[in-house]
Amino acid sequence: MKLLFPAPWLRAALLAAATLAAPFAVQAQNGTDYPNKPIRLIVPYPPGGGTDVIARIVQERFSSLLGQQVLIDNRGGAAGSIGTEIVAKAAPDGYTVLFTLSSHTINPAIYTKLSFDTAKDFAPVGLVASLPQILVANTQFAPNTVAELVALAKAKPGSLSFASVGNGSPGHLAGELLKLRTGTQMTHIPYRGGGPAVTDVMGGQVPLLWVSIPAAAQFVKAGKLKALAVSTTKRSAAFPDVPTMQEAGIADFDVDSWYAVFVPAKTPQPTIDRLNRVINTVVKEPEIRDKLLAQGSEGVGGTPEQLGKVVTTELVRWQKLAKEASIKVD
Repeated sequence: MKLLFPAPWLRAALLAAATLAAPFAVQAQNGTDYPNKPIRLIVPYPPGGGTDVIARIVQERFSSLLGQQVLIDNRGGAAGSIGTEIVAKAAPDGYTVLFTLSSHTINPAIYTKLSFDTAKDFAPVGLVASLPQILVANTQFAPNTVAELVALAKAKPGSLSFASVGNGSPGHLAGELLKLRTGTQMTHIPYRGGGPAVTDVMGGQVPLLWVSIPAAAQFVKAGKLKALAVSTTKRSAAFPDVPTMQEAGIADFDVDSWYAVFVPAKTPQPTIDRLNRVINTVVKEPEIRDKLLAQGSEGVGGTPEQLGKVVTTELVRWQKLAKEASIKVD
C-alpha cells in the first residue's frame, strides 16, 4: 500500500496558513477581535421612557467608537424582566447587551419568581448615568406641594393612586417609600414604560407619577405636567427649583436611579473591557454630557468592579425595604 504525503511546497503552505490563522482563533476565543458584527442593545422598556431616552443619547457614539452598528431593541414589560431575561439567556459573546436602570437590583426583592439570577447571570460593564426620580402630577391635580399631597392622602385614605413604569421600578419603590415614611395609603398603578405612563397622567387617568426625569422633562418644561419633588438628597440640575423629598419634609428619603450596561455572565473579559472603555469615553464627551444634563442626568462611568459593588449593595438594600414595606409581586 502506497502512502501519500503532501508535497513539500503544500506542507509549507498548510503550515503558513495554520500559523496565520492561529492568532485569529485566539482572538475569537478571548474576545480581542470584538466587535466584528452589529451589536444588539436590549432596552427592557418601551420607546419614550427614561431608559430608552438615555440609551439613544449614547447609541450613536457607541456605534462610532466600536466600529459596528449598535441597534436598540426595546423589549418592555414586567418592570424590565422580559428584556433582561433575553440577555441572561443570550450567548456570552458581547453581541447581546443589556442597557437597563436600577430596577435591575429591585426586581429580585419584589418578584417571587424570576427566570434569571441577577447576581449570577450578568457581568457588569459600566455605569452610564445617574439621576433622580421625579414626582409629577396632572396639572389639574389640586396639591402643588408634597405637604399638600400628604395632607390629602391622609384626609382621604386609599383614594389616591400613583403610576410608575412598572412593578420593581425605582419609581415604584419611591412611591412605596413615600407611603411608608408618611403613613399614607395610595394605590400603585404599574405601566409598561415611561411613555405610556406620562400620557395617562397628562390625560388625567392617573393623578401622580414617579418616573425618571428624561421621560417627563419636556412635558414639565412645557407646562403639561407639574413637578412636586425629586427623589434624591440633591436637587436635579435640570430642575433646580424642584425640591428634594427631604426638603419637602420627608425624612430619610433617597432613591437614586442609575443607567448601566451589563452582558451575560462568562462574556470574555477583553470584550467587557472594550465596552467599558467606550462607556468611559462617551460619558466624558462635552456634547454627550450636555445632552444628559438636559435630561436631568449626569454621566458616571467607572470600572466594571464599581458597578458590581453597586449591584451587591443594592440587592441587600432593596430586599430590606421590600420586607419593611411588604412589597411582593407574584
